[in-house]
Amino acid sequence: MTETLTLALAAGMLAAVNPCGFALLPAYLSVLVLGDDSPSTGRAVGRALALTGAMTLGFVAVFGLFGLVVSPVASEVQRYLPWFTVGFGLLVAVAGGWLLAGRELPQVRLGRGSGAPVTRTLPAMVGFGASYAAASLTCSIAPFLALVVTALRAGSVAEGVALYLAYAAGMGLLVGVAAVAVALARRGLVTGLRRAGRWVPRVAGLLLVVVGGYVAWYGAWELRVLGGADPADPVIEAAARVQRTLADWVAALTP
Repeated sequence: MTETLTLALAAGMLAAVNPCGFALLPAYLSVLVLGDDSPSTGRAVGRALALTGAMTLGFVAVFGLFGLVVSPVASEVQRYLPWFTVGFGLLVAVAGGWLLAGRELPQVRLGRGSGAPVTRTLPAMVGFGASYAAASLTCSIAPFLALVVTALRAGSVAEGVALYLAYAAGMGLLVGVAAVAVALARRGLVTGLRRAGRWVPRVAGLLLVVVGGYVAWYGAWELRVLGGADPADPVIEAAARVQRTLADWVAALTP
């Protein structure tokens, strides 16, 4: 059982850098450099953990729903997933264009008083995690089905739940470590670039445009391949090399 839990943990970590959705990770991390100019270290880390928890919840909820409910008709559903990927990528790119134009993303405050604003509500980050999962299903659902759903459908409810939690912990752990690292680095980054602070949202916007463009391109590539076209594509191949490097780093971290 210990070995299986470790495998589920590793699968969850790798799911965060899967070939279909890995480009969305920097899009999420860019959210953490937006907002107030100089949050305290504790507040920045707390925000990173809260948003990561919400994102992870959305991600694993979609995988659980798909695995338990949709898997009997998975082949039918998966045909339409690339269309979602294209649409979501375009949405991310539009958000990036909005920032490049000097606009601000909606901000809210957590709690009352003079608390620091954040650029996403927790429900919105649950939605982002769900979208991240939907874009990742084509590449990542097979290990999830093999590990978690198989155990549940074999009658091992306790084992299936444990594997599900381990999978969620793996995904959340990788994203959380990256988010906390960005949150800690952000304070020094913003302090050092305070004079150019007005450019930070534009840099994040440019990142979102690139990420959204790639995600939409990937979805369109999947549609072309499903239609029988040649799978060779220089953009996809270059991104795949980056993704494999990230996956190798993650695999080196797990037992």
